[in-house]
Amino acid sequence: MELAVFLIAGFIALSSAILVFTQKSPVASVVFLIVTLAAQAVLFLLLSAPFFAALRIIVYAGAIMVLFLFVVMLLNLGRDEFGPEKRKFIRPLAVIFALVLVLEVLAIFKTGLVEGARLTNHPDFAGDFGTVAGVGLLLFTRYLYPFEITSILLLAALVGTVILAKKLPGRKGEL
Repeated sequence: MELAVFLIAGFIALSSAILVFTQKSPVASVVFLIVTLAAQAVLFLLLSAPFFAALRIIVYAGAIMVLFLFVVMLLNLGRDEFGPEKRKFIRPLAVIFALVLVLEVLAIFKTGLVEGARLTNHPDFAGDFGTVAGVGLLLFTRYLYPFEITSILLLAALVGTVILAKKLPGRKGEL
């Protein structure tokens, strides 16, 4: 049963992640990204990490994707604002990267790294892996500086988005 749930959630995550990049509408891309995050939450539940699964749903799918959707709708960018489309080298490059990805996945299966791998048996994971106490302890001790730098980067991105939105042609707003 666990393998079936893993395969279904993995397929949904992978297919919706591909659909994020193949959609022409940015709003549809954000919606497929939310589906990807929900499927990843199911995968975290299979790893016995309910806190990370809740973070995927509440923080990423709930808050950050709403912010992305707000930014996409605020900017309202059309194809003409990016200039002419230059896709002469993108498709061959995408095929090369896809082949490299397939070769890496085949190498992982050939070496047997996937077979029988359980994160709960790993020596680096303590008994409180995936719990609020375990994540909070690591986040505010060992990973405090990356946590603070990430918050500063998110704030700078939000301020930059508002500034860009005010400077777009056709807008009356001035800074």
